[in-house]
Amino acid sequence: MNWGTKILIVYVAFVLGIVFMVFKSTNQNTDLVTTDYYAKELKYQDKIDEIKRATALSAPVEYSIKDNALMISFPKDFAGKKLTGEAVLYCPSDEKKDIKQPFTVLDEALELAIPAGSKGLYELHISWQDGEVTYYFEKKIFI
Repeated sequence: MNWGTKILIVYVAFVLGIVFMVFKSTNQNTDLVTTDYYAKELKYQDKIDEIKRATALSAPVEYSIKDNALMISFPKDFAGKKLTGEAVLYCPSDEKKDIKQPFTVLDEALELAIPAGSKGLYELHISWQDGEVTYYFEKKIFI
């Protein structure tokens, strides 16, 4: 085999490698964390204030996993108060596995159903309000 044939083989292998990489990159899933990230970034100071209010409570928000459900208990600071908000189980690896549930509770634990096969790392995001005061809690959990 002469040197011209070897150069041709290397060139063809290089072109095939580039074509393969282009094909793989076009089939790659590119989920964004959020579609309106710029607008959310502008309002992030509100989120910081909500986190500070939640950490200033007498006890943190507690959670446990029982029978394919996530049980969320709010601190005693909210005894006798009606809480409204939204609980989100955010899956960083797959947007389709995200679980969102609006809630209204009064002196009871919030139960968030977890579908079968939803194993993995999640972020628990809970935003709620007690009258006019808003709170926010975030924690990474493994289900």
